This record gives sequence, C-alpha cells and structure tokens, in this order.
Amino acid sequence: MDVSSKIRAARLWLAGPEAWSGRRIAGEIVLAVVLALLAAGTQELMGSTGLVQFGTALAVAVLSLLRRRLPASVLVVSGGAAGVLAGFGPLLMVSGWSAGRRIPGAGRALAAFTASYVLTIAIGVSSEWPQFSPLSLILFSTLYFLATTVVPGLASRYWTQRRTLLHALQEHNAQLLRERAMVAGQARLRERQRIAQDMHDSLGHQLALISVHTGALEVDPALTDRQREGVGVLRNASVAAMHELREVVGILRDGVERDDAATAQGPPPVDDPHPAARGAAGIEGLVAAARAAGNSVELRCTGVRRPLAAAADHAAYRIVQEALTNAYKHAPGAAITVELRYEPDSLVVEIANGPAPADPGDVVSGGQGLTGLRERARLVGGMVHAGRTDGGGFRVAGVLPYGADGLPPATVAASFAAPLVDAQDDFRQQSPSVPLGDGGPVMDWTVVQRELMMSGRRGSRASGVALGCGIAVAAMVLLAVAGGFGLFFLAGSADRGMIEPSEYEAVKVGTSETEVRDSLPDGDSFMTSGLEDSGPAKPEGSDCLVLASSEAGDSLTAEPVFRFCFRDGKLIEKKSYDVVQ
Repeated sequence: MDVSSKIRAARLWLAGPEAWSGRRIAGEIVLAVVLALLAAGTQELMGSTGLVQFGTALAVAVLSLLRRRLPASVLVVSGGAAGVLAGFGPLLMVSGWSAGRRIPGAGRALAAFTASYVLTIAIGVSSEWPQFSPLSLILFSTLYFLATTVVPGLASRYWTQRRTLLHALQEHNAQLLRERAMVAGQARLRERQRIAQDMHDSLGHQLALISVHTGALEVDPALTDRQREGVGVLRNASVAAMHELREVVGILRDGVERDDAATAQGPPPVDDPHPAARGAAGIEGLVAAARAAGNSVELRCTGVRRPLAAAADHAAYRIVQEALTNAYKHAPGAAITVELRYEPDSLVVEIANGPAPADPGDVVSGGQGLTGLRERARLVGGMVHAGRTDGGGFRVAGVLPYGADGLPPATVAASFAAPLVDAQDDFRQQSPSVPLGDGGPVMDWTVVQRELMMSGRRGSRASGVALGCGIAVAAMVLLAVAGGFGLFFLAGSADRGMIEPSEYEAVKVGTSETEVRDSLPDGDSFMTSGLEDSGPAKPEGSDCLVLASSEAGDSLTAEPVFRFCFRDGKLIEKKSYDVVQ
C-alpha cells in the first residue's frame, strides 16, 4: 500500500461513520489549533516550561481530532490529564459535548463520564497533596467537572436525540402522506371504473337505440325534405354523443386524457359533425347545428385568434355548449347571441339569449351544469359568471386565460385528495433535514428509541428529551447551590489565613504571644496548607504561625508568606518571604 492510500485510509478511519466535507475538515483543524493555543497559554500562566507547553498543545490538538472517532477514550484521557495539567480544561469541555452525542447507549455514556470523573479527582488530589485539603480539592473538582463536562454532555446528548426523533417523525410523516396518496388514487380508480361501467351499460344502450331508430327514420320515403333534415340532425347528435361517451369512459377507466397519438389511430366518422377533441374551433359547428334545428343563433368573433391551452380550449367549447342547451330548454324560440372576444390576456366567451316568447313549461334540469362550468374555468385559472339580463333574458360569460396549462382529469382529481396534514402543519416545513456528517444527527434512531422505551418501562411519563432537560436543570441548580456554599467557605477560610502587609508591620518582636495571636487570624485555612514546612529554618524550640499575604507576589508561582515564631510566651521572630509553588 502506497503512502497516499495509507493517508486516505487513515482519514476514513478518523472520520468514522460520518462523511467529512471540506468545510467540516477546515472547522476541525481550526478547532484543534484554537484548543492547542488555549492549552499552551494556560500552561504558560501556570509557570510551566516551554517543553511542557509544547507537549500539552500537541496532545490537545491530536485528541481534538480523535474525539469524533473515539469519543469515550478521549473523554477519559482528557479527564485524567486535566487533573494535573490545567491546559486540558478547554478540551475536557469539548470532549464532554462530543461524547454526550456520540456514545451509543446510556450505560456506556455513564461509564465513560464516571471513569473520566474518577481519574480527574484521583489525579488532581494526588498531585496537589499535601498543599491543599483533600475535601476541598474533591469539592472544587466535582463542581468543575459538573460545569465543564457533565452539563455540556447531557445537553448535547438530548439535543441530538431530539433532532434524531424529529428526523424520524419527518420520515414517518412523509411515508404516511405517500401511502395516503396511493390509497386515494386506488379508490379513485375503482370508482372511475364503476362509473364507466354504469355509463357504458345504460347511456350507451340508449344512445345506440336512438341512433338506429333515427337512421331508419331518415330513409323513410314518407318524410318531407325538412323532416328528413331534422332527423339527420338528431342522428348526427346521437352519433356525436356516442363518441363523447366513449371518450369519457376511456378517461374514467384509464385515469388519463386521450392524447394525440390515440386520436391519430383512427379518424372520427365522417358523419360526426363534432369531433371528440373539441375546442374553440368547434364552436362554429355548435352554432351551425343550432341553426339547423330551427334556432336563431348569431355568432360574433372579435380580436385576433390566439391558441389556448388544451384544457382552456375545451372549457370554452363546454361553456358555449352548456349555455346553448340551457337556452334551448328555458327560452325556446328566443334569439341567442354567441360572442368570442380575443382580449390581450384572455378569451372572453359570452352567450346571451332574450326572454322566452312563451312559457317553456316543466323543464328537466339537473342543476349542476353551471356549477361544472365554474369548476372547469377555475381549474384553468379563469372564471364563469351567469345571471339574468335587464331585458329578462339570461347571460353566461366566461374568461379563460391563454397561458393556463390544463391538467388531465386524473391529475385534477388527485389534487383534491385531502392530505394527511395541512401544508402549514407539515413536519417537513418545520425542521428541514440536515445531511449526515455536516451537523446532522449522529445517533442511530434505534438507540434513541431504546433509551426512550427504557425510560417508559421505569414508569416515567416524560420522554427522553424531557428527562435530559430535567437532569441538566437539576445539575445546574446543584452547581449553583454548591457554588454558593463554596464561595462562602472560601471567604471564611481566606479571612482565617490571610493578613494585610500593614498588619505584619504593626506587630513588634517581644510582644506577648497572647496579644499577638488575638490580633491575628488563627491560620486554620486552606490558604496556609503546606506553607509551614517552607521557607527559612525555624528558631529552635519555637512554635510558629504562618499566614498568607493578601497581596499577590511578583510572579504567579511566588506566594508572599508572613511567619511569626513564639517561645516562652513571647514573639521572638517574624519573617516575610516568598514560597515558590
């Protein structure tokens, strides 16, 4: 294996299950450099040598790059190193956040955080003993670990689980929407097939009988020429109705409109004056047929003819056809005007008839014709208006845009299928999915589900997300309470172990021991822990009181100390010196 292959394999191993993009690689390198600089700067403030600073920075940078691949190991190592080297503090916080979201299983995460905590306490206490009290070290180390590691880890873990849960809900919701659409489509197809069968069996039979009888009547020698012409119109109308019925039945059965290829398979019969694919061009045929039936119909056409979309073209034909039918039924013998106006942006179709010369009597009407026209126009972006005129007549007007792209009936019907949820309530609009490897969920859904189910079996009604938030809040409250007690303890302990330089100068050698001790603190404080055995040798047979100075030394590693030595009930010596930590 050559060097490039080894580098590629190492990079894939380092990335783990997540795909690292160029932006992610740059971000990880920048973070590693920042953590390394913080580690080196912290060690410099602590007075470490240059070699220690460089080693700490290098180790922090390497562990930062490994925290995604080995989250538990990096957390444990960082905790142990932070107990003796303060430069690992920032890395401990970052590794706690990373381990919280990347360690699968609550048990493994708890074990990793516990091991890191134990190492932090054990190494920290052993390195600072006997300068500080073990109980004080354990208290402050615990507070530090809770604030910098546990709380970020809990927040990261349950924030990631929430994102994973939302992502799973989005996928589940999308699957339900797809299944609902499939079920609705199958139901529509079954209903269309039933309607098509009913239409074919009932209307087809009746229209066939009309066509046969009118055909036989047309060749009857007893008819006059005018009667024979009227019968021919009836026969042609029945034949046209048969072709339209065949077309509608095909649409209902197949779920798609007949295309041009299907139309080209065979021309319509020559005796059909109205081809199946009707449009604005067929309106003249409608008017001619109405005139042949004895009606007074006038056709007007203004403007420059422009092509319409297929659905809009068919809607124009249906508007004229339905309006003429209504005029025949409700105002027989009235004059009818059909007007087509080609406006710059739309086609205006207007059909008006005058008042009926006589009472039409009882008229059979389904009452759905105008409703269907309005729906047709709406689907293509237009509108239809119908109402009475001032002279007692009736007018139907439709506005159809040129650019409306019509939809086939199957698509239109599918658009009315109610979705499972409203668009504004769709999960996919609330939380867009994030690709894995660039900030997306890194925990498997099965792991999240297992933890939530385990919490449910324990009798908790709260979800895993609520449980994590509750633990984080409880930890923050505990941290605040412990911090308050710690500050109170620090203040009291500092008062018992520190004095001002002016107080040291006010004490005179030869003063009685009782007077001196009454004027000074007792020195029982963590501030003086480990200072008694430092500094110059004590006078023989003396008992000394060591106190820290309230003023800082010349360097971070030098601590000013005041020592008072007593013998035979008097102050025999006082000294001021620096203790190097």
